[in-house]
Parts: sequence; structure tokens; C-alpha cells
Amino acid sequence: MTTTTTPSNQVIQDRNQRVQWFQNDRFGMFIHWGLYSIPARGEWLRSSEQMSIEDYQTYFDEFDPVDYNPREWAKAAKKAGMKYAVLTAKHHDGFCLFDSKLTNYKSTNTKAGRDLVQEFLEAFREEGLKVGLYFSLIDWHHEDYPAYGDRIHPMRGNESFKRDPKNFDRYLDYMHGQVHELLTGYGKLDIMWFDFSYDTMRGEVWRATELMKMIRELQPHILIDNRLEGSGESGGSIYTSDPSIYSGDFASPEQIIPPHGVVDETGAPIPWEACITLNNNWGYAAADRNYKSSTTIIRKLVECVSKNGNMLLNVGPDAKGVIPKESLDVLEEIGDWMSKNSDSIYGCAAADYPKPEWGRYTQKGNKLYAHVFEESIGPINLIGMADKVKKARLLADGYELFLSRPWSAAEFTEDAFVNFARPEHFTYPLPDKRNTVIELELIDEPDRS
Repeated sequence: MTTTTTPSNQVIQDRNQRVQWFQNDRFGMFIHWGLYSIPARGEWLRSSEQMSIEDYQTYFDEFDPVDYNPREWAKAAKKAGMKYAVLTAKHHDGFCLFDSKLTNYKSTNTKAGRDLVQEFLEAFREEGLKVGLYFSLIDWHHEDYPAYGDRIHPMRGNESFKRDPKNFDRYLDYMHGQVHELLTGYGKLDIMWFDFSYDTMRGEVWRATELMKMIRELQPHILIDNRLEGSGESGGSIYTSDPSIYSGDFASPEQIIPPHGVVDETGAPIPWEACITLNNNWGYAAADRNYKSSTTIIRKLVECVSKNGNMLLNVGPDAKGVIPKESLDVLEEIGDWMSKNSDSIYGCAAADYPKPEWGRYTQKGNKLYAHVFEESIGPINLIGMADKVKKARLLADGYELFLSRPWSAAEFTEDAFVNFARPEHFTYPLPDKRNTVIELELIDEPDRS
């Protein structure tokens, strides 16, 4: 009997092949950096303040990141346990951190005089990290991008910026040309992170099929997010069982971790990555000191993995090219935890068992990782795990833990219990209050790795 693979199934099969490394690595660094780091009021400055190109030009004239050292960024990312990184090659303001031959609005024409993307890629590759580039579909600097009447363009209310729709194809030629430059002039890229579709600006408005065919011809392995299609698109989206060629390889929820992970219309898991800021802004914002704690990030990373997802954690370097100390301190704390517990993250996915009351599970083959966030009274209850656990160890240092069912629990349940010392019915503090990880070796469980 001969079976025929439908085009939609082929799209999914190809996607599943491409994302294997991505779903193993689980944790990456997002870097938002550009001219907006000088005014330090966030990357949407031009739009939110409806700033003209002339007023914004001062930041182009001043841009000179004298302390930019991407090797320091790469070392910080690697030490934090991150496996890949994505830099904003071009954000919505249209300014390019790379030496595009299609525009003069680029870092090589500033006081910096450097191809900052090339330096980023070299530095992160040297540290063994995979590399990706963020590229804005939107461009508030280009003369053919819709301005007057557009919902988010800085000149949306200025009638002198009415533009002939017939000229939009010139912008698309430019945009496609810059993507071609990045894919042909900078070696192997692992991710192309497009941002973003909105209102009617979605899908084939970007000539998305043409764009994706070019990308797949040039670098067939590269991962693409789902923002060419837009979050509201129905037919052919990544959330359907019949995704289009441009639906992308992974969903990209922003500033939220989906309550139940991400699945398609049939309930099948979809590769996904939550992009999260360390404070409340993507680009450097000097007044924003609302940094998330390392404990929060560690636990949210675990939550992503426990729902079959990744985390892309953002930093926003300042105008001189320095990642803020507050961000580096949090990354260092995360790295301290990851150095002892990364086996419960890399290569792990959702567990075969429901979420426990005291934290979360991740799983890799016959290893079930219990992430204990909440201190217990007495031993930790492993609901539904009676006669299923062969051994229990503290992942951080490998020391043996005690599996038992204390006398005080026997009249209520036949579940398994684990504790950090004896007597087993005593209460002991968590060895790591951020997240104590117990490695449970399961009995007769198939190897899913």
C-alpha cells in the first residue's frame, strides 16, 4: 500500500525536523538595541510620541556605542544557561544594525562605523550559541511604507504623509532585499524572528509565500516565527492542521505564558516560545526599574518547559552598548541555578503526570523532574506515583532522597512521598528556595528522549 503525504502534512513534518534543536535547548536571549537606546524611553518611542524623522535624526547623529562588546553579552548569556540569542537587526524605526546596501540608515553610517550585527554573530558563535536575527516587517523610515491613516505609524495623523498604495511594492522589494542580504551575507543563521503583522497588514500583504520560498531556498534549516501570518489569521495558520508555507515553525506568545501551552485545532502540541522582558520594556528604558526576580524567571522558565515551550528572555543594552547591571545580576542568579539543575530544562518537555500542588514537573525519558516551589509540612506528596518511582535524588548534587509513606499519611492515601532527611515525617527546609529540583527515576517507563 502506498501512502501519499499531503502538502500540509509535509509542512508539519518539515517543521518538526527543524525545531528539534530548539525544543532541546529551551532557553534563549532576546536583545532589543538601537537608536531608541539613547532617549531610553522604549523602542516604540517614535510611534508613542509621534516623533518626526527630523526629530528622531538626532539619535542617528549621536549613536556611538563605545562600550559595545558582544563577547561580554555572549559570555553572560552562556553563563545564564542560554543556548541561543536573537538580536534586533532592524526594528520598526527602520534603523539597521547591519551594513545593508539598500539604505544609508544603518550603523556603518553613524559614529560607530561598524557592522554591529556581524560582530554579534561572531561573538555568540564563538561561545557555541546558536544565533538569530529579529527583523521588522514594518518600517517607519521608508518613504513607501503606509503612514497617514495607519494605526501605529508615527505620522499617522499627518495628511502630508499620504502615500500612493501603488508604491507599496517598492517597499516590499526593499524589505525582501534586506532579508536576502541577511541570509546571504552573514553565514548560517538559526532563527529569523519577524515582527509583526497587524490589522490588514498580514500574510500575503507582505508577499509572504514569495518571501518564505526565498528563505527556504537560501537557508532551509532556519526557524521562522509565526508573525508573518498575524495572530488573528485563521485559514492556514500555525494553529490549524493545514498550516501554510509562511505559518512559521513556532508560535510566539508575548509577555504571557499560555495557560495550557500551545496546541493546534486538533489538540496536537505546537512548538512555541514565550518572549519575556526582564523589566517592563524591550528597549533600554532608564526609568524602568521594575525588574523581575531571578526566582520568578527560573520558575517561569520551568513553566514554559512543563508546557512544551521555550523562553526567550530579553535584555535592553543602553546607548553605550552595555547591558544594565540589574539585568546581569538576574542572569547571573539564573546561571547559578542552571549550573546545577539544567538537566531538568534541556531536552525536557511536558510530563506524563498532572501538575502537582507544590510546583511543576518536567520530563525526559524515564526521568521525571519535580520542581518544588512551595515548602511542605512533612514529606512531599507525589500524587499518583505509588510504586512508580525507583530512585529519588536531589538534582543539584545527586544525593539520595528518601522515598516512603509515613505512618501519618497511611490512613489518607497510598501515594508515594519523598523527603530530604529522616525521620521522613518531619518537616525540612527546601535546599533551594528558588526551585528545588528532585530527579525521580521512574520504573518501567519508556525512554522518550
